[in-house]
Amino acid sequence: MSSVPRAPLILAFAGLLPFLWSVATRYNAALYEWSIAHLGSRFVAPYLQLSYGTVILAFMSGVLWGFATKAGGAKAATAYFLSVLPALWAFFMVGGGPVAAATNLVFGFLGLLLLDACFQLWNLTPRWWLSLRVPLTAVVVACLSVEAFL
Repeated sequence: MSSVPRAPLILAFAGLLPFLWSVATRYNAALYEWSIAHLGSRFVAPYLQLSYGTVILAFMSGVLWGFATKAGGAKAATAYFLSVLPALWAFFMVGGGPVAAATNLVFGFLGLLLLDACFQLWNLTPRWWLSLRVPLTAVVVACLSVEAFL
């Protein structure tokens, strides 16, 4: 992680806060009630986690699309095709209640990590990309697993 530039590192870890907050509101009744009263029902578990997870999965499609611009020829076509898969997954697979949505987001983020690895293998990402994405994905999957599997 020491090779990850400071700004992406800080912003990426700040992006974990909604996932962590959601888990906290799921297990802490006082925090849940405070959040409902001061932030609204969108900012507690499971709503926060599922809506934010969907947004981030779609956002990551855009990141991959940006990486695809570095490719040429057949690799470019493949990279562009693969880059839209996380957004399509989020659109078609997130729904059907909180457990199903969280489960599908878990698989979406794990699939995204595989795409990250492919893009890194093709030298389309910064060298530090996977050293950032692996721990982020671990935290996201752990948080979503609370809703999906517990």
